[in-house]
Amino acid sequence: MKKNKNKKGFTLFELLVSISIIGILTALASVAYSGAQKKARDARRVQDMKLVQTAAEQYYSQSNYVYPTSSTISWVSKVGDTVLSAIPADPKDSWTAYKYTLAAGGYCVCANVESTINGNSTSNNCAFGVGTTGNFFCVKNQQ
Repeated sequence: MKKNKNKKGFTLFELLVSISIIGILTALASVAYSGAQKKARDARRVQDMKLVQTAAEQYYSQSNYVYPTSSTISWVSKVGDTVLSAIPADPKDSWTAYKYTLAAGGYCVCANVESTINGNSTSNNCAFGVGTTGNFFCVKNQQ
């Protein structure tokens, strides 16, 4: 019997190894992508908190030094301009909404973050501490 030395194609073992490598690479890529999404959403939350802080300070300076009292209505300043039409929505629809509260002598607004590294408070009541990390990123009045 003559052996055919011109074999074409892959063996079953070679195919299984190739498919396994592709599966492992896909799993690693999806984990990295998920982490990048969390970081992007947290960055958006931090940006939203700073936007609300800027709008509240603008409202304060234009409205006889009083901070806005509600998070559900438009903030209209004394000069009639809309400072902020609404509190921004969280980038993850099923996530906790931002919390704006009027505190003694000012306000506090907090967002629940997905990574504790991005947080600066352990509660949404603006419990700041030196070097604090936590599940919330909060900003408060600057006056």
